[in-house]
Amino acid sequence: MLIGQDITVLGAGIGGLAVATALAQRGAQVRVLDQADAIREVGAGLQVSPNGAVVMQALGLGAALDAAAPQARAVVLRDFRRGDEVFRMTLDRADRPYHLTHRADLIEILRQGAQAAGVTVELGRKVIAVEPGDAEARLTFEGGATEAVPLLIGADGLHSPSRAALNPATRPFFTGQVAWRCTIPLDKPDTPPEATVHMGPGRHIVTYPLRGGELMNVVAVEERDGWAAEGWNHKDRPEILRAAFADFAPEIRDLLFRADGVYLWGLFRHPVAKHWSQGRVALLGDAAHPTLPFLAQGANMALEDAWVLADALDQEDDIATAFTRYAGLRRKRVARIVEAASRNAENYHLRPGPYRAAAHLALRLGGRFAPQLAANRFEWLYGHDVTRAR
Repeated sequence: MLIGQDITVLGAGIGGLAVATALAQRGAQVRVLDQADAIREVGAGLQVSPNGAVVMQALGLGAALDAAAPQARAVVLRDFRRGDEVFRMTLDRADRPYHLTHRADLIEILRQGAQAAGVTVELGRKVIAVEPGDAEARLTFEGGATEAVPLLIGADGLHSPSRAALNPATRPFFTGQVAWRCTIPLDKPDTPPEATVHMGPGRHIVTYPLRGGELMNVVAVEERDGWAAEGWNHKDRPEILRAAFADFAPEIRDLLFRADGVYLWGLFRHPVAKHWSQGRVALLGDAAHPTLPFLAQGANMALEDAWVLADALDQEDDIATAFTRYAGLRRKRVARIVEAASRNAENYHLRPGPYRAAAHLALRLGGRFAPQLAANRFEWLYGHDVTRAR
């Protein structure tokens, strides 16, 4: 089906580069358009869990990911004030690699994979409007130029013109939470490769090392009445972050004392898109299903989408049928992930009192006496392999 097909992808992010590679490997002629004038080292850390790692492996990029981001050892939940361990989920299965990586490193691996597959990447091409059609999709670029393309995949993120074209009436709502993001240089290269969550009343902070312990990735979340603008590139003052977590454990205070280049954004809840495709346009990743960061699944859902969409287009002779199959396979799963991510914030932010004490006691006892049962709770998430499903 895909031999010789011309396909345009909007967005040179994780989902866009992954789907471009998967399509090109199946014989399509693929180009990726991105508004940036260069693929730079932007963003911070992210987690490639086993369900995303299987896609990287299927794309032939598993070894590169292993080299850039060695396998994580555990996810650890800790009490905010003393740093006492509440729960530990080990991640030591060789057949279920879980990676802590810098976004820029993952993008570079995907860029090289796309290049090797013959994908063309065109930078400095900002699309401001998309018009779906039954025979083609029409793009309007900044400056007024237009272009018709045979098939378009919108992997252009949260503020996607593709999403707006297919779902013009959707509006997000502020969750009452803001998040800071930064990376902090480390002087301890032997820092354990673990993702740690310090859970506090109305706040939590996630930390994990990157690049062999050169950097510590920090995502700190606080509930507040006021809101911050959506997006992760709004600068904030480090002292505001430090003040918000001044009563956290000494290791957190010491870490934040060295924070610089802090970014703040408001967390908004977006509905999963009602329409994933129309005519010759389909959505992928955040353009279809933005999620809150509390389950570390944004990148993994984009990787899963990329494989399923490419496979559907390869297996079906009719594009509309392929798009329908793709959405049908993905919608229920991503809705469950989005909902689970939203619930996690509540679990992390419990106030002191009997309920918090009981919840933490249950986690401690479960981790001590039934660790496998705790791991099995995430089997639906981490054990899912889109590369084997048909």
